[in-house]
Amino acid sequence: MKTLKISLNSIDKVKAFVNEISKFDCDFDLVSGRYVIDAKSIMGIFSLDLSKPINLNIHAEGSLLESILKVVEAYVID
Repeated sequence: MKTLKISLNSIDKVKAFVNEISKFDCDFDLVSGRYVIDAKSIMGIFSLDLSKPINLNIHAEGSLLESILKVVEAYVID
């Protein structure tokens, strides 16, 4: 599992993010405080506080993980 800190601070970013990660056949979790939701769920994402950075847990390994990291790098913050 890989954990990244991401920002989804607009409706367009949320829609694009869900469309991108839905192409992969593995699990993604978004963690904000004590809430953990499925990152492929638009409704779930909008239940979080999007003004703050969110932790993305990617449940993948190897070349699949590398492909995912290339796609989600646009949302990653330091």
